[in-house]
Amino acid sequence: MGDDPVLYQIRVYGHLGPTLLTAFPAFAPEQQGTETVLTGLLPDASALYGVLSEIEALGLDLLEVRRVSARPNPSPPKGDVP
Repeated sequence: MGDDPVLYQIRVYGHLGPTLLTAFPAFAPEQQGTETVLTGLLPDASALYGVLSEIEALGLDLLEVRRVSARPNPSPPKGDVP
């Protein structure tokens, strides 16, 4: 990873209540069906490993870890569209 924070989506099985969500303060939760998707910026790989360790320690079922982007995509400069 570079110096910029990276946006991740982490999907776990089940609906996480307010108490469990306090373990993931850097993430915004979203309920999707029977799953919870946590989305947030992490500064480096060690932060990601820390979150994954917390998921394991809490006994949550990890379904997916997705790197969304290093930073939001900038809009193309105006006038460069053919």
